[in-house]
Amino acid sequence: MNFGVLKDIKNGEFRVIATPSEVASICGDGHKVLVQKNAGAKAGFSDEEYAGVGAEIVETMEEMYDRCDFLAKVKEIEQSEYNLLRENQIIFTCIHPAAHSEEVQALLDKKVIAFTAEDSHRYGSPNCEAAGKQGALMGLESLLSINGGNGKFVSGLAGAPSIKVLILGGGIVGRNALQVLQSLGAWVTVMDINIATLRDIGKMYDEKVNTVISTKYNLKKLLPEMDLVINCVKWPKGSKEFLIDREMVRSMQRGSVIVDISNDYGVIETFRETTHENPRYTEEGVVHYCVGNIPGAIANSTTVAYAASVLPHLRNIMNLGIEEACMRDGYLRRSLTTYKGYLTHEETSALQNRPWIRPEDILNIADKDLNPAPSATVTKSNNIIKI
Repeated sequence: MNFGVLKDIKNGEFRVIATPSEVASICGDGHKVLVQKNAGAKAGFSDEEYAGVGAEIVETMEEMYDRCDFLAKVKEIEQSEYNLLRENQIIFTCIHPAAHSEEVQALLDKKVIAFTAEDSHRYGSPNCEAAGKQGALMGLESLLSINGGNGKFVSGLAGAPSIKVLILGGGIVGRNALQVLQSLGAWVTVMDINIATLRDIGKMYDEKVNTVISTKYNLKKLLPEMDLVINCVKWPKGSKEFLIDREMVRSMQRGSVIVDISNDYGVIETFRETTHENPRYTEEGVVHYCVGNIPGAIANSTTVAYAASVLPHLRNIMNLGIEEACMRDGYLRRSLTTYKGYLTHEETSALQNRPWIRPEDILNIADKDLNPAPSATVTKSNNIIKI
């Protein structure tokens, strides 16, 4: 199989899907690997390193799409790539399909076999760890007076108290933000809807972290006290109610900061996505940091961790074929998004009102011994195609 490592072209994205280490493994399996010129340069991996382990360096994106059976990158397929897609071509990347209807339509129109990488992680994505840790640091940077913040130092100084932080969501992202902020001396409160999650966090930090059940009532009480709020909540797409509405933002101190790591519309009414080039804006007196690809700021570390995590998926698809790979790994199976013109992603079906078919049905493996995986979403769709 001809496998291609694409250069990501999203604004502010410096990561690459595979380092020379992963390329060496894939070449060792007997596959041809093509790497787009400078694909890994901003993450610290030169074309010479890729060539040294057996890859062919390809000048243009157009040639990559023309020659490769299987292509992988980090972020979404951009509009400039839609017409380059080919029927039966395999794509592995973070598609975020439910939020990108035009991208989904292009994948369907071109009859591409596409996997959305964010649903494929059995143990959570390294990008979540990176987003939580680096998002916490970006929040502290946003608190600086020179960035419009209130000028408070994370651990305080002699005679000046430490900052108060509220983390919304105790999952992988929230726990990693907590790890950074608590170790630096911040006074941290974590909110979640799951009492078991809060209990685990309390035990982990010897009850030195405050935990509160997430309700709008509790949020309204806490927000006026907080210097920094970090949103790590995975919000149901299509929800009509804000977790933090504009009036609640207005209640916060002037110069306090909101870091929206999740970037899901509906959590915070004053949210709008920003880029690394222009990461902040101030609304209702509160500094907002809402960069959609925070891990891109630490491109080398995130690339090394992320590439290692997805390598088994890439190799299984190439070495076993799609059907066998999806039988053996339920997390890969649930990440199948489009298959030869059919939508196979339930959340996208529900939110975009499109008919869908289960991956195990379109692959004709429903009666096989399938490795289990929980559903990737709580959103359900009965708009099912029957073949």
